[in-house]
Amino acid sequence: MRERTADLPGLILAFRQQQEGPAGGKPIELQVSAEDSSQIDAAVNQILARMQQLGGFIDIEDDRSLPGIEWRLTVDRAEAARFGADVLTVGNAIQLVSNGLLLAKFRPEYASDEVDIRVRFPANWRSLAQLERLTVETPRGQVPLTNFVSLEPGEKTSVIRRIDSNRAVTIKSDLAPGYQVAERLAALRSSGLVLPEGVMIKTAGEDADQQEAMNFLISAFFIAIFLMLMILLVQFNSWYQTLLILSAIVLSTAGVLLGLLINAQPFGIVMVGMGIIGLAGIVVNNNIVLIDTYNQLRQQGLNSIEAALETGTLRLRPVLLTSITTVLGLMPMVLAVNVNLLEPSLGFGAPSTMWWTQLSSAIAGGLTFATLLTLFLTPALLVLGDQVLKRQY
Repeated sequence: MRERTADLPGLILAFRQQQEGPAGGKPIELQVSAEDSSQIDAAVNQILARMQQLGGFIDIEDDRSLPGIEWRLTVDRAEAARFGADVLTVGNAIQLVSNGLLLAKFRPEYASDEVDIRVRFPANWRSLAQLERLTVETPRGQVPLTNFVSLEPGEKTSVIRRIDSNRAVTIKSDLAPGYQVAERLAALRSSGLVLPEGVMIKTAGEDADQQEAMNFLISAFFIAIFLMLMILLVQFNSWYQTLLILSAIVLSTAGVLLGLLINAQPFGIVMVGMGIIGLAGIVVNNNIVLIDTYNQLRQQGLNSIEAALETGTLRLRPVLLTSITTVLGLMPMVLAVNVNLLEPSLGFGAPSTMWWTQLSSAIAGGLTFATLLTLFLTPALLVLGDQVLKRQY
Protein backbone atom coordinates (compact mmCIF):
# COMPACT_ATOMS: atom_id res chain seq x y z
CA MET A 1 0.00 0.00 0.00
CA ARG A 2 2.83 2.37 0.80
CA GLU A 3 4.55 1.71 -2.56
CA ARG A 4 1.34 1.98 -4.58
CA THR A 5 0.47 5.36 -3.06
CA ALA A 6 4.00 6.81 -3.14
CA ASP A 7 3.19 8.99 -6.19
CA LEU A 8 0.14 10.62 -4.58
CA PRO A 9 1.28 13.92 -3.00
CA GLY A 10 -0.23 14.91 0.33
CA LEU A 11 -1.43 11.38 1.18
CA ILE A 12 -0.05 9.97 4.42
CA LEU A 13 -0.74 6.35 5.38
CA ALA A 14 -0.24 5.01 8.90
CA PHE A 15 -0.15 1.25 9.47
CA ARG A 16 -0.87 -0.19 12.92
CA GLN A 17 -0.38 -3.77 14.08
CA GLN A 18 -3.28 -5.47 15.78
CA GLN A 19 -2.67 -5.38 19.53
CA GLU A 20 -4.09 -7.54 22.27
CA GLY A 21 -5.52 -4.99 24.67
CA PRO A 22 -5.58 -1.19 24.69
CA ALA A 23 -3.67 0.53 21.90
CA GLY A 24 -0.36 1.91 23.08
CA GLY A 25 0.27 4.32 20.23
CA LYS A 26 3.53 4.54 18.34
CA PRO A 27 6.55 2.99 20.06
CA ILE A 28 8.84 6.04 19.76
CA GLU A 29 7.67 9.28 21.34
CA LEU A 30 9.87 12.32 21.93
CA GLN A 31 8.66 15.38 23.84
CA VAL A 32 10.57 18.50 22.79
CA SER A 33 10.08 21.47 25.12
CA ALA A 34 11.71 24.86 25.70
CA GLU A 35 11.10 28.00 27.70
CA ASP A 36 11.40 30.03 24.49
CA SER A 37 8.73 28.67 22.11
CA SER A 38 10.48 30.17 19.08
CA GLN A 39 13.29 27.61 19.45
CA ILE A 40 11.03 24.57 19.32
CA ASP A 41 10.29 24.62 15.57
CA ALA A 42 13.99 24.72 14.65
CA ALA A 43 14.76 21.89 17.08
CA VAL A 44 11.87 19.73 15.83
CA ASN A 45 12.90 20.24 12.19
CA GLN A 46 16.46 19.27 13.06
CA ILE A 47 15.33 16.11 14.88
CA LEU A 48 13.03 15.09 12.02
CA ALA A 49 15.82 15.55 9.47
CA ARG A 50 18.21 13.45 11.56
CA MET A 51 15.61 10.68 11.98
CA GLN A 52 15.12 10.56 8.20
CA GLN A 53 18.89 10.45 7.73
CA LEU A 54 19.47 7.61 10.21
CA GLY A 55 16.68 5.40 8.88
CA GLY A 56 14.62 2.88 10.80
CA PHE A 57 11.95 5.49 11.62
CA ILE A 58 8.74 5.34 9.61
CA ASP A 59 5.41 7.18 9.77
CA ILE A 60 7.03 10.11 11.57
CA GLU A 61 4.63 12.80 12.75
CA ASP A 62 4.49 15.70 15.17
CA ASP A 63 1.60 17.55 16.80
CA ARG A 64 2.51 21.05 15.69
CA SER A 65 -0.36 23.12 14.39
CA LEU A 66 -0.84 22.97 10.63
CA PRO A 67 0.16 26.16 8.80
CA GLY A 68 -2.74 28.58 8.67
CA ILE A 69 -3.95 32.11 9.26
CA GLU A 70 -6.32 33.35 11.91
CA TRP A 71 -7.80 36.84 11.98
CA ARG A 72 -7.43 38.72 15.22
CA LEU A 73 -9.75 41.53 16.23
CA THR A 74 -8.15 44.13 18.47
CA VAL A 75 -10.51 46.49 20.29
CA ASP A 76 -9.28 49.95 21.26
CA ARG A 77 -11.11 50.19 24.58
CA ALA A 78 -10.50 53.90 25.03
CA GLU A 79 -11.80 54.73 21.56
CA ALA A 80 -14.78 52.39 22.02
CA ALA A 81 -15.66 54.08 25.32
CA ARG A 82 -15.56 57.50 23.60
CA PHE A 83 -18.29 56.27 21.24
CA GLY A 84 -20.22 54.66 24.09
CA ALA A 85 -19.48 51.03 23.09
CA ASP A 86 -17.89 48.24 25.09
CA VAL A 87 -16.21 44.89 24.39
CA LEU A 88 -19.40 42.90 25.05
CA THR A 89 -21.30 44.87 22.42
CA VAL A 90 -18.49 44.38 19.91
CA GLY A 91 -18.35 40.65 20.64
CA ASN A 92 -22.08 40.19 20.13
CA ALA A 93 -21.90 41.99 16.81
CA ILE A 94 -18.98 39.88 15.59
CA GLN A 95 -20.76 36.65 16.53
CA LEU A 96 -23.45 37.54 13.98
CA VAL A 97 -20.78 37.14 11.29
CA SER A 98 -19.09 34.04 12.77
CA ASN A 99 -20.79 31.29 14.79
CA GLY A 100 -23.93 33.20 15.66
CA LEU A 101 -25.21 34.99 18.74
CA LEU A 102 -26.54 32.58 21.38
CA LEU A 103 -30.10 33.52 22.36
CA ALA A 104 -31.30 30.49 24.30
CA LYS A 105 -31.14 26.72 24.61
CA PHE A 106 -33.91 24.28 23.77
CA ARG A 107 -34.25 20.58 24.54
CA PRO A 108 -36.55 18.66 22.15
CA GLU A 109 -38.66 15.84 23.54
CA TYR A 110 -36.88 13.23 21.40
CA ALA A 111 -33.35 14.34 22.36
CA SER A 112 -31.30 14.09 25.56
CA ASP A 113 -29.04 17.08 24.79
CA GLU A 114 -29.90 20.72 24.56
CA VAL A 115 -29.86 22.54 21.22
CA ASP A 116 -28.45 26.06 20.88
CA ILE A 117 -30.69 28.71 19.39
CA ARG A 118 -28.45 31.18 17.55
CA VAL A 119 -29.02 34.06 15.22
CA ARG A 120 -26.53 35.14 12.55
CA PHE A 121 -26.35 36.76 9.14
CA PRO A 122 -27.12 34.86 5.94
CA ALA A 123 -24.23 32.87 4.44
CA ASN A 124 -23.39 35.48 1.79
CA TRP A 125 -22.98 38.12 4.50
CA ARG A 126 -20.62 36.07 6.70
CA SER A 127 -17.27 37.24 5.34
CA LEU A 128 -14.29 39.35 6.39
CA ALA A 129 -15.50 42.17 4.16
CA GLN A 130 -18.75 42.28 6.16
CA LEU A 131 -16.77 43.05 9.32
CA GLU A 132 -15.61 46.32 7.72
CA ARG A 133 -19.24 47.29 7.02
CA LEU A 134 -20.59 46.14 10.38
CA THR A 135 -22.04 48.75 12.74
CA VAL A 136 -23.09 48.63 16.38
CA GLU A 137 -25.80 50.49 18.26
CA THR A 138 -24.41 53.10 20.70
CA PRO A 139 -25.87 56.14 22.52
CA ARG A 140 -24.58 58.16 19.55
CA GLY A 141 -26.39 55.96 17.04
CA GLN A 142 -24.99 53.41 14.61
CA VAL A 143 -21.18 53.47 14.68
CA PRO A 144 -18.94 51.46 12.30
CA LEU A 145 -16.74 48.91 14.02
CA THR A 146 -13.73 50.10 12.07
CA ASN A 147 -13.68 53.24 14.25
CA PHE A 148 -12.26 51.30 17.20
CA VAL A 149 -11.67 47.71 15.97
CA SER A 150 -8.67 46.63 13.85
CA LEU A 151 -8.50 43.33 11.93
CA GLU A 152 -5.04 41.76 11.64
CA PRO A 153 -3.87 38.38 10.28
CA GLY A 154 -1.78 36.14 12.54
CA GLU A 155 -0.28 32.66 12.66
CA LYS A 156 -2.92 30.07 13.46
CA THR A 157 -2.45 28.12 16.69
CA SER A 158 -4.99 25.37 17.15
CA VAL A 159 -3.73 23.71 20.36
CA ILE A 160 -1.04 24.80 22.82
CA ARG A 161 0.59 21.90 24.65
CA ARG A 162 2.80 22.30 27.68
CA ILE A 163 5.08 20.01 29.69
CA ASP A 164 6.20 21.32 33.09
CA SER A 165 4.75 24.72 32.15
CA ASN A 166 6.91 24.93 28.98
CA ARG A 167 5.61 24.89 25.40
CA ALA A 168 6.19 21.42 23.94
CA VAL A 169 5.88 19.48 20.71
CA THR A 170 5.60 15.68 20.59
CA ILE A 171 7.28 13.66 17.82
CA LYS A 172 5.96 10.16 17.21
CA SER A 173 7.32 7.43 14.97
CA ASP A 174 6.91 3.78 14.13
CA LEU A 175 9.83 1.40 13.66
CA ALA A 176 10.90 -0.23 10.43
CA PRO A 177 11.12 -4.05 10.53
CA GLY A 178 14.33 -5.30 12.12
CA TYR A 179 14.89 -2.33 14.45
CA GLN A 180 14.46 -1.96 18.22
CA VAL A 181 13.25 1.09 20.15
CA ALA A 182 16.25 1.34 22.48
CA GLU A 183 18.73 0.86 19.63
CA ARG A 184 17.20 3.58 17.44
CA LEU A 185 16.94 6.06 20.32
CA ALA A 186 20.57 5.40 21.25
CA ALA A 187 21.58 5.95 17.62
CA LEU A 188 19.65 9.24 17.56
CA ARG A 189 21.29 10.47 20.77
CA SER A 190 24.78 9.55 19.56
CA SER A 191 24.35 11.02 16.06
CA GLY A 192 25.84 14.38 17.04
CA LEU A 193 22.49 16.15 17.32
CA VAL A 194 23.15 19.75 18.45
CA LEU A 195 20.01 21.50 19.66
CA PRO A 196 19.55 25.17 20.57
CA GLU A 197 20.33 26.09 24.15
CA GLY A 198 17.35 25.67 26.44
CA VAL A 199 15.68 22.91 24.37
CA MET A 200 14.96 19.71 26.31
CA ILE A 201 14.06 16.26 24.96
CA LYS A 202 12.18 13.73 27.04
CA THR A 203 11.36 10.22 25.88
CA ALA A 204 7.87 8.88 26.40
CA GLY A 205 5.76 6.09 24.97
CA GLU A 206 7.20 2.58 24.84
CA ASP A 207 10.72 3.61 25.90
CA ALA A 208 9.43 5.35 29.04
CA ASP A 209 7.27 2.32 29.87
CA GLN A 210 10.30 0.05 29.46
CA GLN A 211 12.41 2.23 31.74
CA GLU A 212 9.69 2.20 34.41
CA ALA A 213 9.28 -1.56 34.13
CA MET A 214 13.07 -2.06 34.24
CA ASN A 215 13.42 0.02 37.42
CA PHE A 216 10.64 -1.94 39.08
CA LEU A 217 12.07 -5.32 38.05
CA ILE A 218 15.57 -4.39 39.22
CA SER A 219 14.18 -3.40 42.63
CA ALA A 220 12.14 -6.61 42.84
CA PHE A 221 15.19 -8.69 41.83
CA PHE A 222 17.44 -7.27 44.53
CA ILE A 223 14.74 -7.58 47.18
CA ALA A 224 14.26 -11.24 46.22
CA ILE A 225 18.03 -11.86 46.37
CA PHE A 226 18.25 -10.19 49.78
CA LEU A 227 15.42 -12.30 51.21
CA MET A 228 16.98 -15.51 49.87
CA LEU A 229 20.35 -14.47 51.29
CA MET A 230 18.89 -13.98 54.76
CA ILE A 231 17.05 -17.31 54.74
CA LEU A 232 20.06 -19.27 53.46
CA LEU A 233 22.39 -17.61 55.95
CA VAL A 234 20.18 -18.62 58.84
CA GLN A 235 19.85 -22.15 57.48
CA PHE A 236 23.48 -22.93 56.56
CA ASN A 237 25.30 -20.51 58.91
CA SER A 238 28.00 -20.03 56.28
CA TRP A 239 28.68 -17.04 54.07
CA TYR A 240 30.66 -19.13 51.62
CA GLN A 241 27.99 -21.75 51.06
CA THR A 242 25.27 -19.11 50.91
CA LEU A 243 27.09 -17.13 48.22
CA LEU A 244 27.87 -20.39 46.40
CA ILE A 245 24.15 -21.16 46.25
CA LEU A 246 23.33 -17.67 44.98
CA SER A 247 26.12 -17.86 42.38
CA ALA A 248 23.84 -20.11 40.32
CA ILE A 249 21.67 -17.06 39.65
CA VAL A 250 24.57 -15.13 38.12
CA LEU A 251 25.81 -18.11 36.14
CA SER A 252 22.33 -18.83 34.78
CA THR A 253 22.28 -15.44 33.04
CA ALA A 254 24.51 -16.84 30.31
CA GLY A 255 21.95 -19.59 29.79
CA VAL A 256 19.17 -17.02 29.52
CA LEU A 257 21.00 -15.25 26.70
CA LEU A 258 21.75 -18.56 24.97
CA GLY A 259 18.11 -19.62 25.22
CA LEU A 260 16.95 -16.37 23.63
CA LEU A 261 19.62 -16.66 20.94
CA ILE A 262 18.73 -20.25 20.05
CA ASN A 263 15.00 -19.45 19.89
CA ALA A 264 15.66 -16.19 17.96
CA GLN A 265 13.87 -14.04 20.53
CA PRO A 266 14.70 -10.41 21.36
CA PHE A 267 15.66 -9.37 24.89
CA GLY A 268 12.39 -7.95 26.20
CA ILE A 269 12.70 -5.95 29.40
CA VAL A 270 9.41 -7.05 30.94
CA MET A 271 9.07 -10.72 30.00
CA VAL A 272 12.77 -11.63 30.18
CA GLY A 273 13.09 -9.65 33.42
CA MET A 274 10.22 -11.62 34.93
CA GLY A 275 11.83 -14.80 33.66
CA ILE A 276 15.13 -13.98 35.38
CA ILE A 277 13.36 -13.22 38.67
CA GLY A 278 11.40 -16.48 38.44
CA LEU A 279 14.56 -18.35 37.45
CA ALA A 280 16.36 -17.03 40.52
CA GLY A 281 14.05 -19.02 42.76
CA ILE A 282 14.41 -22.20 40.68
CA VAL A 283 18.13 -22.57 40.03
CA VAL A 284 19.11 -22.25 43.70
CA ASN A 285 17.17 -25.43 44.55
CA ASN A 286 19.74 -27.75 42.95
CA ASN A 287 22.59 -26.07 44.83
CA ILE A 288 20.65 -26.30 48.10
CA VAL A 289 20.14 -30.04 47.60
CA LEU A 290 23.80 -30.63 46.75
CA ILE A 291 25.24 -28.54 49.58
CA ASP A 292 22.88 -29.98 52.18
CA THR A 293 23.87 -33.52 51.18
CA TYR A 294 27.55 -32.54 51.18
CA ASN A 295 27.29 -31.16 54.71
CA GLN A 296 25.61 -34.36 55.96
CA LEU A 297 28.34 -36.52 54.43
CA ARG A 298 31.04 -34.33 55.96
CA GLN A 299 29.42 -34.74 59.38
CA GLN A 300 29.60 -38.52 58.87
CA GLY A 301 33.39 -38.30 58.65
CA LEU A 302 34.10 -38.28 54.91
CA ASN A 303 36.80 -35.96 53.63
CA SER A 304 35.95 -33.15 51.23
CA ILE A 305 36.80 -34.97 47.96
CA GLU A 306 34.97 -38.17 48.93
CA ALA A 307 31.96 -36.16 50.13
CA ALA A 308 31.85 -34.18 46.87
CA LEU A 309 31.99 -37.32 44.70
CA GLU A 310 29.37 -39.05 46.80
CA THR A 311 27.14 -35.96 46.67
CA GLY A 312 27.31 -35.84 42.87
CA THR A 313 26.48 -39.56 42.69
CA LEU A 314 23.53 -39.40 45.08
CA ARG A 315 21.94 -36.23 43.75
CA LEU A 316 22.54 -36.65 40.00
CA ARG A 317 19.19 -38.27 39.33
CA PRO A 318 17.02 -35.88 41.43
CA VAL A 319 18.71 -32.81 39.96
CA LEU A 320 18.37 -34.04 36.38
CA LEU A 321 14.76 -35.14 36.88
CA THR A 322 13.61 -31.83 38.32
CA SER A 323 15.40 -29.80 35.65
CA ILE A 324 14.35 -31.98 32.69
CA THR A 325 10.69 -32.07 33.74
CA THR A 326 10.65 -28.30 34.21
CA VAL A 327 12.24 -27.65 30.80
CA LEU A 328 9.96 -30.14 29.04
CA GLY A 329 6.95 -28.53 30.69
CA LEU A 330 8.04 -25.16 29.22
CA MET A 331 8.66 -26.50 25.71
CA PRO A 332 5.10 -25.82 24.40
CA MET A 333 5.54 -22.16 25.28
CA VAL A 334 9.12 -22.10 23.98
CA LEU A 335 7.98 -23.49 20.61
CA ALA A 336 4.87 -21.22 20.59
CA VAL A 337 2.47 -24.17 20.39
CA ASN A 338 -1.20 -23.25 20.67
CA VAL A 339 -3.54 -26.08 21.63
CA ASN A 340 -7.16 -25.74 20.52
CA LEU A 341 -9.22 -28.27 22.47
CA LEU A 342 -12.48 -27.43 20.69
CA GLU A 343 -11.49 -28.48 17.17
CA PRO A 344 -9.02 -30.18 18.30
CA SER A 345 -5.86 -28.91 16.60
CA LEU A 346 -2.35 -27.64 17.18
CA GLY A 347 -1.09 -24.30 15.93
CA PHE A 348 2.32 -22.68 15.89
CA GLY A 349 3.15 -19.02 16.30
CA ALA A 350 -0.34 -17.87 17.33
CA PRO A 351 -0.58 -14.30 18.72
CA SER A 352 -1.65 -15.64 22.12
CA THR A 353 1.65 -17.54 22.47
CA MET A 354 3.96 -14.65 21.58
CA TRP A 355 3.56 -13.08 25.03
CA TRP A 356 5.14 -16.06 26.79
CA THR A 357 7.84 -17.20 24.35
CA GLN A 358 10.48 -14.83 25.74
CA LEU A 359 9.62 -15.74 29.35
CA SER A 360 9.74 -19.49 28.76
CA SER A 361 12.89 -19.30 26.61
CA ALA A 362 14.68 -17.37 29.36
CA ILE A 363 13.69 -19.85 32.09
CA ALA A 364 14.38 -22.98 30.01
CA GLY A 365 17.77 -21.76 28.77
CA GLY A 366 18.90 -20.49 32.16
CA LEU A 367 17.79 -23.64 34.00
CA THR A 368 19.51 -25.97 31.54
CA PHE A 369 22.77 -24.06 31.71
CA ALA A 370 22.65 -23.69 35.50
CA THR A 371 21.94 -27.42 36.00
CA LEU A 372 25.05 -28.46 34.09
CA LEU A 373 27.16 -25.96 36.02
CA THR A 374 25.65 -27.06 39.33
CA LEU A 375 26.51 -30.72 38.82
CA PHE A 376 30.16 -30.03 38.00
CA LEU A 377 31.08 -26.64 39.43
CA THR A 378 29.37 -26.70 42.83
CA PRO A 379 31.12 -29.86 44.15
CA ALA A 380 34.46 -28.52 42.94
CA LEU A 381 33.91 -25.19 44.69
CA LEU A 382 32.87 -26.99 47.89
CA VAL A 383 36.15 -28.91 47.89
CA LEU A 384 38.06 -25.72 47.10
CA GLY A 385 36.42 -23.93 49.99
CA ASP A 386 37.34 -26.69 52.45
CA GLN A 387 40.93 -26.74 51.19
CA VAL A 388 41.28 -22.98 51.62
CA LEU A 389 39.86 -23.12 55.15
CA LYS A 390 42.31 -25.92 56.10
CA ARG A 391 45.25 -23.87 54.91
CA GLN A 392 44.11 -20.91 56.96
CA TYR A 393 43.99 -22.97 60.12
